Amino acid sequence: MPEGILYGTGDIIMDLKELAKKIIPDTDLIDPDKYEDQYPERGLPKGAEVTRLAPSPTGFIHLGNLYSALADERAAHVSGGIFYLRIEDTDAKRKVDGAVESVINSLRYFGLKFDEGAETQSRTNFYGPYYQRKRVKIYRAFAKKLIEEGRAYPCFCTEEDLGEIRALQTERKETPGYYGEYARCRNLTPEEICANIDAGKPYVIRLKSMGDSNVKHTFKDVIKGEITVPENSQDIVILKSDGIPTYHFAHAIDDHFMRTTLVIRGEEWLSSLPIHLELFSVLGFKPPRYAHTSSLMKMDGESKRKLSKRKDPELSLEYYRSEGYLPVAVMKYLMTILNSGFEEWYRKNPDADWRDYNFKVEKMGKSGILFDLDKLKDISRDEISRMDPEDVYGFLAEWARDYGTEADKAHFKDKDCMLQILNLIMGTSSKKRRKDIETGLQFTQLTSYFFDDTYNPELHYAFPDEAVNTMIQTFAGLYDINDDNSAWFAKVKVAAKAAGFAAEASEYKASPESFIGSVSDAAGVLRTAITGSPNSPDLCTIMKILGTERSLKRLAAGLRK
Repeated sequence: MPEGILYGTGDIIMDLKELAKKIIPDTDLIDPDKYEDQYPERGLPKGAEVTRLAPSPTGFIHLGNLYSALADERAAHVSGGIFYLRIEDTDAKRKVDGAVESVINSLRYFGLKFDEGAETQSRTNFYGPYYQRKRVKIYRAFAKKLIEEGRAYPCFCTEEDLGEIRALQTERKETPGYYGEYARCRNLTPEEICANIDAGKPYVIRLKSMGDSNVKHTFKDVIKGEITVPENSQDIVILKSDGIPTYHFAHAIDDHFMRTTLVIRGEEWLSSLPIHLELFSVLGFKPPRYAHTSSLMKMDGESKRKLSKRKDPELSLEYYRSEGYLPVAVMKYLMTILNSGFEEWYRKNPDADWRDYNFKVEKMGKSGILFDLDKLKDISRDEISRMDPEDVYGFLAEWARDYGTEADKAHFKDKDCMLQILNLIMGTSSKKRRKDIETGLQFTQLTSYFFDDTYNPELHYAFPDEAVNTMIQTFAGLYDINDDNSAWFAKVKVAAKAAGFAAEASEYKASPESFIGSVSDAAGVLRTAITGSPNSPDLCTIMKILGTERSLKRLAAGLRK
């Protein structure tokens, strides 16, 4: 049989090119080889990586996406390469309005920006369109070429047919899929193909796999090292019945012509690796390097499990925004789980830009990555403690505007008052800042007692009512907002003595049975009346922020009836 000729069984004798025209009748497709000139090599320095984030617009991105996106961005920019955004929108039925904007805005919030791609204005945007549905002609041209080469064919199997195949494979306890004897349309004659098309039967285009699943190859994964993978034997669908490509087919073509050098993706894609390697081979393309990341895990009791959308709110990126985490704290935390060496570098370089760290994909974890929210809170507290109060105010005010209650929004309008509160909570010494603030939401809860509309105390005292009332009334009669801390505390001592507390710590230590409590216990009574809690920052300063009228009003309200 001459090469390129397909003999029919009846009057139909067609070569493969004629058959390809029948199967894909498009007249506006260009020679696939011309795309090599349209999308040339990028001309980047040796070792520069081209990476991509390629989400489907079927939902909103989560922590795992941010984790991978950060690895992509760092791999590209540390090497002097390109990080781009491609939207894989081949599944129109599942498209969610606003999903693309959500991806871009979410990553921008956390400080990640694309060099090129969908919805970006870039001087390097020569490799688009960056939406797959706008690239359909490219995919169809290559599908037609594969038919001409005898490496793809139309499949007319219905859902019922495929169900019968699955049922038979299940009964025989064989691998499910469309392959070998189960690939019913693989060897249809040109006559049968033409008759089916002329009859209007819908069809998909399948890859004619030449692989053998019993044959294994060693593949070098950038993260996991050498792994063994079988050859692909499945005749996968490459074009759906509506002419739109499947993810597998589209991504291989796009990664080649967008000149992607490194694909970082979750380890759940390892099972698809044989398919992708065969697709690159049959298309004549050099595959990119693959790096399969480990799953994000959390402790559940004494065991680890994967983070779950249903069980774990912290998987959603919206969680970090609504809670009010400092974006740079989230990124620094993710860097600690991306590369273990980052944490030590961060401790030695606390004021350096985290992007200065020499990130390496090869040093990412090979097995389940433990996500620790408490550690993130530690980093967030540390980051906020080193910020100027003006900058902290700016961040918190923006968070309150977007996520705070109406009361929160109103409180942040009084900038002078809020800066006084921040200076109190953070401390005024830049060298010795307290680390009390971890998120916007926690800050509003921590400071709710400063505002009458959010102050709702449950007053609990550990001392007799008479002593509490004497302490409060005596101090209220002495209080002067102009007192400094020393004068203020001297008046606390006077009130403490009147109420039966020790006025001096040394007195209480020498004879505790002679008093109902220490001077610090006495101050705790005032603290509880003013803030609703026995614990707070400096009470003298709190009362100055509240002012005389509000402070005395709270002391009066704190009396035991």
